[in-house]
Amino acid sequence: MKLGRILSYSLPVLFLFLLPAFLQGNEYYLHVFIIIGINVILAISLRAIATTGQVSLGHAGFMSIGAYTSAILTMQFDFPTYGALLLGGLAAMAVAAVIAYPITRVRTIYFAMLTMFLGQVISLVVTKWREVTGGTSGLLNIHPLGTISIPGLITIDFSTKLPYAYFILFLVFVVLLFLYGIENSYIGMTLKSIEQDESLAASIGTNIANSKAIIMCIGCFFAGLAGSFYAHYTSVLTPDTFGLFPSLYIIVHVIVGGRRRFSGAIIGAIVLTMIPEIFRILKEYQPLVFVAVLLLVIFFLPGGLVGLPQTVRVEISKIYKRRAGNA
Repeated sequence: MKLGRILSYSLPVLFLFLLPAFLQGNEYYLHVFIIIGINVILAISLRAIATTGQVSLGHAGFMSIGAYTSAILTMQFDFPTYGALLLGGLAAMAVAAVIAYPITRVRTIYFAMLTMFLGQVISLVVTKWREVTGGTSGLLNIHPLGTISIPGLITIDFSTKLPYAYFILFLVFVVLLFLYGIENSYIGMTLKSIEQDESLAASIGTNIANSKAIIMCIGCFFAGLAGSFYAHYTSVLTPDTFGLFPSLYIIVHVIVGGRRRFSGAIIGAIVLTMIPEIFRILKEYQPLVFVAVLLLVIFFLPGGLVGLPQTVRVEISKIYKRRAGNA
């Protein structure tokens, strides 16, 4: 039993580790792989915030804080890229820490509305602060990630997409392990209790405001980290990249994949990133495609794509029972 469980985890990890090497030479497929990795981090970090029952409509705004912080530090202050990468995440966390306590005291739709307006404020600041952010023209020629050198062993420069693919894979594993550890700890149980019944959780001594604020800061840190990586990968930033629609797409990734299970956000991010890429003709109709997929999942797969195997098994079982009854 234990061996089977180890294999069930190790084989997908091995496959993901080997996949970029097989894709080497095909820059387009490597690009899609990298974007999937970024979207997985964004989706799983938003899901972490949602474990308390709060849905943020401004997650892309925190991604933009990380992206612009890292880009400006490297371009204007010659800051080392890996230090800037970390500071980008910390900048997003710092902004979240400032506003977390006030806005986490409101619930459901009010929280969603406040985070939506916050995301728009961040976008407006980026657009209007032309001297620093470049305004609507954005930032160009952002420095790539710095060369990683281990004397006598290996030297990795980021002149191609392959190193970026392995780097985002590393980041994804770190984020997933960290957030999975939180979810399956005492902290995770506390967050789930807040979602199920906030009043009851408060009555047994749970500090609701602190718990919500902490998980929001953690989620925003990883959104900022994803933004920092995105800046150095694409080398171009414009405010349009981080508007309201990108935030909505992240939410759709989580819902379509299945919010109740940890793997749901991962599956949702992978599938919904690949659909517009596989069906290129649908790329310009992406909002409509996402709405259609979302409606299909809501009506036919309430548990999300992650629950599809179970739904199929149940339906097959019903068919067999009907046939047995007719016989």
